[in-house]
Amino acid sequence: MRLTTKGRYAVTAILDLAFHQEEGPVSLAAISERQGISLSYLEQLFSKLRRNDIVVSTRGPGGGYSLKTSAEELSISAIIMAVDESVKMSACDSGDGCQNEHRCLTHDLWQDLSNEIKGFLDGITLAELMRNKHVKEVSVRQDLNCSDADAAA
Repeated sequence: MRLTTKGRYAVTAILDLAFHQEEGPVSLAAISERQGISLSYLEQLFSKLRRNDIVVSTRGPGGGYSLKTSAEELSISAIIMAVDESVKMSACDSGDGCQNEHRCLTHDLWQDLSNEIKGFLDGITLAELMRNKHVKEVSVRQDLNCSDADAAA
C-alpha cells in the first residue's frame, strides 16, 4: 500500500487533536511534543488539512487547531486524501497505461485491492478510533509522559 509517512502522520496528528480539542484549540507544538513529529512537518500537513476543510485554525494567544466537523463524521480516508495521499496498491493508474500504454497483467487485482482498502478506511471514523481501548491507553500514556517532561523542566 502506498500510504506514506504523510498519510500516517496526518491521521496520528488529527487523532491527537481530537483527543485534546475539548480544552480549546490545540497547538501544533503540543501535537509535535506528544507525537514526536517535527513542527515544520506538521505545519505543512495542517496547511493541507485546513485547505481541505478537515480543521479550522484560531489565531492569537491560546490559538491552534480544531476539527471542522465532528469526529463521528470524519473518516480516516478523508484525512489521508486531504494530504494528497492515495491508498493505491500499485503504480497502475486508474486508466489503462500501466505497461507501455496497456494494462498490466495484474491491474484489476491491485485496483480491486485498492478499492477494498479505501472502502475499509471510508468505514472507520475518527470517533471509532477514539473509542478503541488501546488507542485511549496510548493517548493517556503520552499525556502523562509530556506532563512528566514539563514538570522536570
